[in-house]
Amino acid sequence: MPWGQDPSVEKMNAVLLAAGFGSRLMPITATLPKCMVPIMGAPLLEHWLKLCESLGIRNIVVNTHHLSNQVQNFIMSSRYKDYVDIQHEVQLSGTAGTLRRNAHKFNDDATLVVHADNWCICDFPRFISAHQKNAREGYQMTMMTFRAQNPELCGIVVTNDHGTVTEFYEKKKNPPGNLANAAIYILEPAVFKWMQNNPHITDFSLDVIPCFMGKIKSWENSGLLIDIGTLEALKRVQKNPLQEKS
Repeated sequence: MPWGQDPSVEKMNAVLLAAGFGSRLMPITATLPKCMVPIMGAPLLEHWLKLCESLGIRNIVVNTHHLSNQVQNFIMSSRYKDYVDIQHEVQLSGTAGTLRRNAHKFNDDATLVVHADNWCICDFPRFISAHQKNAREGYQMTMMTFRAQNPELCGIVVTNDHGTVTEFYEKKKNPPGNLANAAIYILEPAVFKWMQNNPHITDFSLDVIPCFMGKIKSWENSGLLIDIGTLEALKRVQKNPLQEKS
């Protein structure tokens, strides 16, 4: 997979959110966790772990819930086991809840946060470099975005001329544009500290993003971003896993 070459980047952490049920992928996910669905002969989660390895990320949290033993067995028998911290959630705590519970593990470094049910092709070293520049300018978050074919099904952002996110609409009918949140972020430590100080929050999109308006920079992925959330999407990726957007 063309994730990019080994970059020279600052130390980073990663959180791969992999606990979802994948109900729209039934009957596959009745016996297979969503993150273990194979793409190009390997589980989707393995592609993300391989990416982290190529980026030099050695502090990775993977959360589990549905059919968690399969995910744990896969990781513990892989070459990634020494730098993956598996966090089993008996009850799902929401995206923000998972990040808050693990915030103490990320020290003072930026953290790549990924919804690991996405299939993504882009230049990740450029994404990271853009965030490093954004952080120097005072931004607390870099949000990967893409042009959605069905924007009403996505979280849609509005940006100013500098790429700063100024508005966010989560799955709104007739949204003002098609620039969509890819659910892949790089967060500065200040975001985790804010979440720790707000223990009531659970959803990252609804509870966190609105509170950081003006401190979020958009980075548009011109490659490929597909949410492996439906059987149709899965078939599309398995048929043309490296196909660029037209």
